[in-house]
Amino acid sequence: LSAFYIPEDGRANPVDVTMSLAKGARMGGARFFEGVTVSEIVVKNGTAAGVRLATGESIAAENVVICGGMWSRQLGASAGINLPLQAAEHYYLITEPIEGLSRDMPVLEDPSTYTYYREEVGGLMLGLFEPLAATWNLDSIPDDFCFGEINPDWDRMMPHLEKAYSRVPSTINHGVRKFFCGPESFTPDLGPLVGETPELRNCYVAAGLNSLGILNGAGIGNVLAHWIVNGLPPVDVTGINVNRFTKCENTTAFRRDRTPELLGRLFGQHYHNDAPETARDVKRSVLHDRLKAAGAFFTEGHGWEMTDWFAPTPEQAKIENFSWFRQNWFDWHAQEHKAAREDVILMDMSLMSKFIVQGRDACTLLGRLSCNQIDVDPGRIVYTQWVNKAGGFEADLTVTRLERDKFLVVCGENAPGHTEMRMRRHIGSNEFVTVLDTTSATTQINIHGPRARDLMQKVSFTDMSNEAFPYLCAKEIDIGYASLLAIRVTYVGELGWELHIPTIHAVQVYDQLIEAGREFGLRHAGLQTLSSLRLEKAYRDFGVDVDNTDNPIEAGLGFAVKLDKKGGFIGRDALAAIKDRGTACNRMLQFLLQEPEPLLYGNELIYLNGDEVGYLQIGAYGHTLGAAVGIGFASTERPLTAEIVDNGDWEIDIAGQRFKAQASLRPLYDPTMERIKC
Repeated sequence: LSAFYIPEDGRANPVDVTMSLAKGARMGGARFFEGVTVSEIVVKNGTAAGVRLATGESIAAENVVICGGMWSRQLGASAGINLPLQAAEHYYLITEPIEGLSRDMPVLEDPSTYTYYREEVGGLMLGLFEPLAATWNLDSIPDDFCFGEINPDWDRMMPHLEKAYSRVPSTINHGVRKFFCGPESFTPDLGPLVGETPELRNCYVAAGLNSLGILNGAGIGNVLAHWIVNGLPPVDVTGINVNRFTKCENTTAFRRDRTPELLGRLFGQHYHNDAPETARDVKRSVLHDRLKAAGAFFTEGHGWEMTDWFAPTPEQAKIENFSWFRQNWFDWHAQEHKAAREDVILMDMSLMSKFIVQGRDACTLLGRLSCNQIDVDPGRIVYTQWVNKAGGFEADLTVTRLERDKFLVVCGENAPGHTEMRMRRHIGSNEFVTVLDTTSATTQINIHGPRARDLMQKVSFTDMSNEAFPYLCAKEIDIGYASLLAIRVTYVGELGWELHIPTIHAVQVYDQLIEAGREFGLRHAGLQTLSSLRLEKAYRDFGVDVDNTDNPIEAGLGFAVKLDKKGGFIGRDALAAIKDRGTACNRMLQFLLQEPEPLLYGNELIYLNGDEVGYLQIGAYGHTLGAAVGIGFASTERPLTAEIVDNGDWEIDIAGQRFKAQASLRPLYDPTMERIKC
């Protein structure tokens, strides 16, 4: 049994806070129009130009911000803006006054009963976030519903109330002063909707605060104000950017199925590999059934059914108990990792987002966005970052030149909307470029491991030798009856290829690979293994390890930044200034624990010579290195030189206990890249 006490916790009256913010806004020149209804957003040439009221009057504006709470979805829809947001019933009960109950008593939160407790008008408030909630008004929110109440469902809520009362037995002897039910709006991943919409320029959103409005509202307002004025957000927004969702996550059926789960997920314990259970099978690879039969356990992300790991049989593909220690699948995952380092693995990576960018000015557009030189010969692939004017990450991806005016852009499943938006927003008025999302048209199978070439040579007539098919090259090859694009690149630190297969041919190509692979010890592998392999190699992942407030120089990716390339690129001057400052005080490092037992997941504190200097972005178990491995930024008062990194006394704090760690600026696994380029 354990508990956390947070002395900084406090309380605020929402009305008083709102009035204070309004007063401050008026002092800054803001005007308020009360008692009005906005019927639509005025649009001119793809740009928000103001709002039109129900009276027919219009208010012109340089920027429009949708912050209409649970009404935001339908207001956005009127302008073609996708805002996945759904109202749900939210309950709390207030007891009659309890003698001796102090107004400044700590807020008590009990995840096991999905209840929070605090003093309210002399009584005790029991706030409920039940694990199976009820949606409210799926179609639309009534325009005239304002600070109203919903008739409470006593029968449905009574079991939850009984558990809540049992945690504080003294409340049983006090009557009920108020049992309240009102709507709160929630997003599919419980992250706010913030930022400029991809559908409409100069139209911003601050909505979907998931019952945390009084806690986060002012902060999000501050972030958005800086975003509008400066053109950039001052904090990491990769997990809250409004452009992260697709339309399928905003259908009525999706909102109906997902929302009841969200209240409990918000309040419950968040295990590193816990995924939503509702609204599943939204996006499935055509290989899904084959993978399921092979023992795949599927997790969910951004609507995708993703293979997390493989069990020996389909019946064993389940999590027996969530834990912060080794779970039942750990040893199976270790075998996948071992196969990647010693034999060969197959990974279904169809979830990767893919865009065909072509046209007369395609090279100019991608060159303007890319830090690396992408004006290469057809058949070459380039790893590059896209940054903003301050040098902060906007994307981390690959660009393959297929033809003179045709490119393939591949990024992670967590950033297709942001990547596409960035390309479209930077096409010049006199430029001709088309951007086509081809993700659903292509199945991506990755083959990796020291025996990958043996397998590929067995299924293809193309010469797969290092001389004929070198690293960072792309060719069209045949496997069976299918013509496909093979790209020699890796995200796991081993010899390998990405196979981009027309979806209609994917199953027969997969079957041939599986059959031929038996000779070479081919094994399926999932995302847990992808994570452990890439962290041993210290590969970065945008939106996980690095975000819009980080830059490639400090993140150790300066090798992919060509400051002297002809024509420059967006953010070039900012990165040049960072590099000119010399060795940075803030650098991304790789860490390897010196004990084999502890596990790392991310957010663990980093200590250098006894001082806290940062935290891990992510961690996994490095089965080849023999201990848990992670990467994170360390920030010190003086330049973080290689000598300090190599000779410092590094520790990682795990649940209050510090463990010795080795820190490194270079990958601890295959730093010379011999295994990749062989």
